[in-house]
Amino acid sequence: MPARRAKVISSKIVYQGKVFGVRHDCVIEPHGIRTTRDVVTHSGSVVLLPVLPDGRIIMVRQYRYTVGDYLLELVAGRMEPGEKPLQAAHRELAEETGYRAKHLQEMMNVFPTPGFVQERMIAYAATGLTLGKTHFDADEQIETKPFKLNVLLEMIRKGQIHDAKSVAGILYYARFIAPHRQ
Repeated sequence: MPARRAKVISSKIVYQGKVFGVRHDCVIEPHGIRTTRDVVTHSGSVVLLPVLPDGRIIMVRQYRYTVGDYLLELVAGRMEPGEKPLQAAHRELAEETGYRAKHLQEMMNVFPTPGFVQERMIAYAATGLTLGKTHFDADEQIETKPFKLNVLLEMIRKGQIHDAKSVAGILYYARFIAPHRQ
């Protein structure tokens, strides 16, 4: 039986920034193939689907430089080094929306781009919300807006929501959680 993990022959950090790094590895894959892999390192992130008492979902609209446009997204952010996912989830929800959640229910624990990015993304449904103050990062200009679930599903169907984590989180919530809340 082949090894279950790749054996690292050499590893070199090519770049290390505030948000991510890039590492160049020489490895022997589990089935014996020797190759090189460039890996984007990332501390992981959290995604929140905040649900108001009336069932509407809070979305954020923000400018994304990488795509040159404003995107409608679920609340999300990077985990700080050493930060636990639940701590990051509570922090990001408060920073971006001002809301605090009494309950966080894990929905998904996924690798959004496993071909070359090391990031693990954990998504939560946030309920029992109370409003407080936002604490945007200096470079964030975020607008929040609540939507009915059926409106978000129609926007997904029409291709109007382009952010993959938001599409996945909304569809997961609609299929596996929302039917049980009624």
